[in-house]
Amino acid sequence: MSYEVKLRDRIARVEILSQQGDKLLVTVDGKEYALDFVEISKGSYSILHRNKSYNVELIPVNGIKKYHVNTLKHSFDVEIIDAEAKYLASRQQGQEDEDEAIISSPIPGKIVRLFIQEGDKVEAGQTLVVIAAMKMESEFKAPKDGVVRTVNATEGQNVEARQELIVLDFD
Repeated sequence: MSYEVKLRDRIARVEILSQQGDKLLVTVDGKEYALDFVEISKGSYSILHRNKSYNVELIPVNGIKKYHVNTLKHSFDVEIIDAEAKYLASRQQGQEDEDEAIISSPIPGKIVRLFIQEGDKVEAGQTLVVIAAMKMESEFKAPKDGVVRTVNATEGQNVEARQELIVLDFD
């Protein structure tokens, strides 16, 4: 099975060559990797490569096969581009409401820090809220310049998966 994975400005070609139990053989842009790959809990994985252990948390983001990825030292967004994602994207073209954005909690967690209030102006990339889940903290940022229409969360509040936290209006 073959995928394209978009990470920042780079698109990598990832191919799963074989899988036997927890053993996974993949190539990334033609370079081969033998991995031990174990799902610890929903969305949380342990990967062993050349006797080094990596813990990875995948948090679904609004969109087609988009994820916020947390590791011990890094956080980044990735998008998986496969045939299904290309088909779904073509079906949704023109259907998105570009006048607003809804920031939702992708998984159950706790609001650690809330940086905005209703009526605040925000800039693209500005951190709006930090959510703790599975012993990791994730920052959620404004996708573009706008104004906070509603805030449906408070610091210290426990939230459910897909719970609407913040609604932004764009200029």
